[in-house]
Amino acid sequence: MEQHADVLIIGGGMVGAALACALGRSGFEVHVVEAQAPEPFAPEQPLDLRVSAVSLASQALLEAVDAWPQVLAMRAVPFRRMRVWDQRSFGETVFDSRDIGEPALGHIVENRILQLALWRAAEGLASVRWHCPARLEALAIEEHGVRARLNNGITVQARLVVGADGAHSRLRELAHIGLTSWDYDVEALVATVRTRAPQQDITWQRFTPSGPQALLPLPGPHASLVWYLPPDEVARLKALDDDTFLEMLRRAFPRELGGVERLLERGSFRLTRRHAQTYCKPRLALAGDAAHTIHPLAGQGVNLGFMDVAALAEVLIKARDANEDIGALHVLQRYERWRRGENLLMQTAMDVFHHAFKPARGPLPWLRGLALHAANDLPPLRRLLTRRATGRAGDLPWPARSGRLP
Repeated sequence: MEQHADVLIIGGGMVGAALACALGRSGFEVHVVEAQAPEPFAPEQPLDLRVSAVSLASQALLEAVDAWPQVLAMRAVPFRRMRVWDQRSFGETVFDSRDIGEPALGHIVENRILQLALWRAAEGLASVRWHCPARLEALAIEEHGVRARLNNGITVQARLVVGADGAHSRLRELAHIGLTSWDYDVEALVATVRTRAPQQDITWQRFTPSGPQALLPLPGPHASLVWYLPPDEVARLKALDDDTFLEMLRRAFPRELGGVERLLERGSFRLTRRHAQTYCKPRLALAGDAAHTIHPLAGQGVNLGFMDVAALAEVLIKARDANEDIGALHVLQRYERWRRGENLLMQTAMDVFHHAFKPARGPLPWLRGLALHAANDLPPLRRLLTRRATGRAGDLPWPARSGRLP
């Protein structure tokens, strides 16, 4: 069986589904290939371990594709302040949404809920067709389009194929696009807990001699705790029974946590930086984790992916309106030029933070404290950093600036 589309998207996660909504609402015929649909939502469901800090720019994109109301109808927690401090130097910075005239700096949302909200937003679009469960088996790139064979026996012909299929992208592999990558020397130990404190409106990051610690507020008296540690230490802590692990959290995390009552779930994630050697070839583009992964210290991974979506959608819509071939290399290179530098800048900034705030002796803790004090004591610098963290700075695509599609 052979089907036809303007754009074929491999991967229906957060990034792929957002692109499908943006293009589908703009009149493109879109097919999406995804291995597994998100689990339906119920209010009594346990909180997911994987969450994201959705920036204001990403929120604008989600508003543009009519997915943000779906998110708010399920679960999302606004955070209005972000506190960063160094335990050894006592340096501290507090970022506040009031500094930039916004009601919040962003929202903490479970990844599954983001995906589900985008799927719901796409349900009413006749121009979006899902192949789920299905996987990409083979790909042929031809002069005027691509031909993709799926494992369900269907072949899809399209003018353009987009890889949004994650860090281990099958499309990137089939396209023979290489990676520049390396593993970091730490892993992220993550725990979802119930706290004695009610729902909080602040995220915080504390740098300790053992490694950075973070709190992300979740709905009600809940929080997501993240601790960056060497892999052997993560393995040791994961091997502890629940009661011992919970007691360890109580001892290790500060009073700002509000007290831990219960451990709900825990896990760990390897941290790897990846950057595709190119984002595009004729008839093919990569977006999100298929193109780049980043150290999660500042929670920017999903936001970079959503900005890829906003930029690629704007480029394709304008190319179509100008009667250009949306799969032509010169069109797709506009997207790569737009996003590659921004993504590399954020990757590099996170690497600097990773190395600067690693446990260290000598003058480095003092310098860290000085930098945090400077950011806190200089309002223009603090506002600039706040705008960068919320996605309000830089060369933003139209959907991320306006909340509307071009």
